[in-house]
Amino acid sequence: MSFSSTSPGAGTGMGPGTGVPGSGSGAGGGRHGASDRGTGRGSGRGVRPRFGFGLIGPRRDRHSVPLEQLGALSLPVGDDGMVIGVDAEGKPAVLGINRPTPYDVTLIGGLWTAQVMALRAAATGARVAVETGRAQAWTALAQAAGGGQPCITLHDVGRVPPQGASAGSPVVVVRDCGMRPPRGRVVSGPWQSVVTLLPYLSPVAPRLLEKSSLVGVQRVSPDEAAQIGRIMGIPRAESEALSTLADGVTLWCTPGDRQFVMTQATDAETGLLGSARRMD
Repeated sequence: MSFSSTSPGAGTGMGPGTGVPGSGSGAGGGRHGASDRGTGRGSGRGVRPRFGFGLIGPRRDRHSVPLEQLGALSLPVGDDGMVIGVDAEGKPAVLGINRPTPYDVTLIGGLWTAQVMALRAAATGARVAVETGRAQAWTALAQAAGGGQPCITLHDVGRVPPQGASAGSPVVVVRDCGMRPPRGRVVSGPWQSVVTLLPYLSPVAPRLLEKSSLVGVQRVSPDEAAQIGRIMGIPRAESEALSTLADGVTLWCTPGDRQFVMTQATDAETGLLGSARRMD
C-alpha cells in the first residue's frame, strides 16, 4: 500500500515555469507544434485563447510513500495555551488558561512561580490583573512586561475593577492576598480566569481546592502533604513526594489527572525574577 498525491496542475500540459502550453496531452497541448512554445501563437487555425482560466500548471509525476514511512509525515500538534514547564519526559506541559468558561486555579507555592505564570499569560495576549497586598514585589514585573503597554496592572486587595473580559481580550486575575484571601470582588467567568496564590496550606485552602478546576502544589511540609493528598485524592506515593520537591517543581492536579512539571525560566525571566525558588 502507498500514499499517493497529485500536485496542483498535474496532467494539464504546461511546461514548468513557462506560462505557456507544452506539448503534452492536457488542455490545448495537442494543438500546438514545437514552434509554438515561447511564442504563445499557434501555427494552425482555430486556436483560441483560454480567457478566464488562468495559466496552465506544471506537470508533475505522482508521489508515493511506503506505508512504513507514513509516520515521518506527521506533524507534532500540542494543546493550546501557555507552556508552564516540562514533564518527566522533557515534553512541554501546556496550561490552557484562556477559556470560554469560568476557570479557577489555586497554587500552593511560591511567588516566583506565580510571577512566571503572569508573564507567560501576558505573552499569550491576556490582560493580567494582580490583586496583592505587596505591590512592591510586583512593580518591577509590571513595568517590564508588555514593552511599556499596561498588560499587567496592580491593584490593592479588594480593589480590582471589572475587567471586561472577552474572547478578543481575555483576562487572568492573579490573587496574591496572603494565607487568608478574602472573597474577591472579581470572580472567574467566560474568558476570565482567576489564579489564587497560597504560600502554605491555610484554613481556607480546602474550600479553594475543592472549587478549583486546577490545583498546583509545590514543596510543603509532610503534614500538609498528607492533608492535600486526602483532599485531592492523590495516591500516597505522590503525596509523600510533595515534601521533597525541588524548587520550580509543581504537581498540577485536575479531578482526573496529575502531572509533575518543572518550570524552567527563560533568560529574560531569570534576569527579571531570578532563579526558581519556593520561599520568598
